[in-house]
Amino acid sequence: MDSSGALPTLESLHFPSAQQSISQTLSSLRRSALSVSNRLQSIEDDAKFVQEVADHYGLPLVANERCGSWYIPPTTKVGSAYFKSTDGHTGQWDFSFRRLNLQLLPLVKDHGGLGRLIIYNGPKTDYTLASCVIVDSTRRGKLMPDALSKTVPIWSAVINRALFPSQTAYHPVQLPPNYLGESEEAQIENRIDRFVHSLKSLKLDLDGLREQIGKPIQVAWANRSYFHPSDLQKSDEYRLLVLCSASRRVHGAEMSEGGYIQGAGDDSEGWAYGLTPPVFWANREILKNTPEDDLPDLIQRLVSEHKQLDVARDATLVAPTKNLFITSVGAANATSGYDLVIDCNGSPAEGDVKRLGLGCDTGKLGSRDLRKSLDKVRDFVVARFEANPDPSLLVTCESGKDLSAGTLLAIICLFYNDEGGFDASLSKRTISKQFIRQRLAWLVSSKHDVNPSRATLQSVNAFLMQPPDY
Repeated sequence: MDSSGALPTLESLHFPSAQQSISQTLSSLRRSALSVSNRLQSIEDDAKFVQEVADHYGLPLVANERCGSWYIPPTTKVGSAYFKSTDGHTGQWDFSFRRLNLQLLPLVKDHGGLGRLIIYNGPKTDYTLASCVIVDSTRRGKLMPDALSKTVPIWSAVINRALFPSQTAYHPVQLPPNYLGESEEAQIENRIDRFVHSLKSLKLDLDGLREQIGKPIQVAWANRSYFHPSDLQKSDEYRLLVLCSASRRVHGAEMSEGGYIQGAGDDSEGWAYGLTPPVFWANREILKNTPEDDLPDLIQRLVSEHKQLDVARDATLVAPTKNLFITSVGAANATSGYDLVIDCNGSPAEGDVKRLGLGCDTGKLGSRDLRKSLDKVRDFVVARFEANPDPSLLVTCESGKDLSAGTLLAIICLFYNDEGGFDASLSKRTISKQFIRQRLAWLVSSKHDVNPSRATLQSVNAFLMQPPDY
């Protein structure tokens, strides 16, 4: 009865929507299925398959960052690769010049194994190869990530054609069997020569790179559905890259898999509360035995302890220069022992003639700040290098990969000749995008996880390509 004394009508009564109730229930179930505990258990289960692949091939494990590192204990990981799935997306096939992955060339030559090749429903074959297994994963519904099905095959074809032009048997793009349509395969193949031309335009030491790897690349795949090719024989003719997709393919919803999550390590910034692969592998027992509600606080404590115990890393020399170095701010005592320091995120250090703090923010705002600060960098280098020829210069930022890379790129483009020597008079030369790309290759080849954002590169390009004002 309402305030007027009238009885309520059927139409005025509110009943919860059955559809809404079902939706809320399904959402709750899905969140439960995608819990941190389930993710960590799924990662550990998938890591067992990865180790089986490594054992049977007798080869070391390389993580395709960032996802791949979740599936490899740090003690068995010999290196990292940086192949993006977006470079393999349909219609966007590309060869990344920000991620050249040249660190893989000596790695696959120096590491090898004697193992037993897994062949489903067939015999096992002995083989000896200089090679490695590249590990990655992908989320529900796909057999393998585009990074393994297309990006790495594109990269391998480009490397083979650029470094081994006479060995035409390894020039075609090697793609997984019966996975892509003929049209897509043809379109990918048609782009390779253009990528090769662009790679050669970077003026890298191709003879040196050829010596690093020694032989052309042969690609193979290992996943829960098949190992291909199944007829690999002992051979000294090539270097083998086994592309391993760690996770079992799931076609239905996560809640139908009893807690298993395909590609559980993917997009960890969205679920891991700051947990990293090294912290996970060092503490997986306590993590597994902790209730879900208590995991965020535990993870925060473990990550904090890990940072305090982390050993200081040496800065990376940017070759072919002899005096430019890059590292992250987090590397303890990283700035000691260098004549000059540029700290991209640090506050301006008044009165310290050997240190320049740019005060840049992080993210895109930091990239914009950098654009406004590069004139200070130019003036700092001119003044300090004039007073002390060839001083050691360390450039740092929060990550050691973005703003510091952009700052060094500007310095290299402004002042360094093709041999890596400093020459202040070069600062007035005309700079093109192609020239900037060539110098970026110095950074990428020296520090393989360098990854300046698009916004940072745009800021550097805008500064370098403006008319000189002095």
